[in-house]
Amino acid sequence: MYIPFSELPESSRVWVYQANRSFTESELKEIEARIEAFLTEWTVHGSTLQAGYEIRYNRFIIIGLDQDVNAASGCSIDASVHFIQQLEKDFGVDLLDKMNVSYKQGEYVAYKPLLEFKKMGKDRAVSGKTIVFNNLVATKQEYEEHWEVPAEESWHSRFVK
Repeated sequence: MYIPFSELPESSRVWVYQANRSFTESELKEIEARIEAFLTEWTVHGSTLQAGYEIRYNRFIIIGLDQDVNAASGCSIDASVHFIQQLEKDFGVDLLDKMNVSYKQGEYVAYKPLLEFKKMGKDRAVSGKTIVFNNLVATKQEYEEHWEVPAEESWHSRFVK
């Protein structure tokens, strides 16, 4: 069952999917409709899942699941991954590659392969103060408090001085 992301409890499980480019306004409308339809039908062993989503910076899809109502199983997680893979195919975008880093460059969100970000850290083109997106957050509370943080406060810290 789809519910607004804002209504999910802080303990909800989240998955962050980072796009390798920004979505256009028309793509966003279609993606939002598809996500709502998917979440409305998303189930675990025949029971509905209470889930919501938000899209940030026109490039991050965040799906949240209230696991206190019903927890996701392997099959329901597989279904969500297949859904994301279909979005990748239909919109010509990469959402599942974890070997890339997004970070803020002023008001813009930049996207680089991990090796290039590592080199930028070595060259001091990014620093510990650079705002990065920690897509490894696991709960809504972590997402709200620790998703958008200085690199020195996330796993990215090993690449910056």
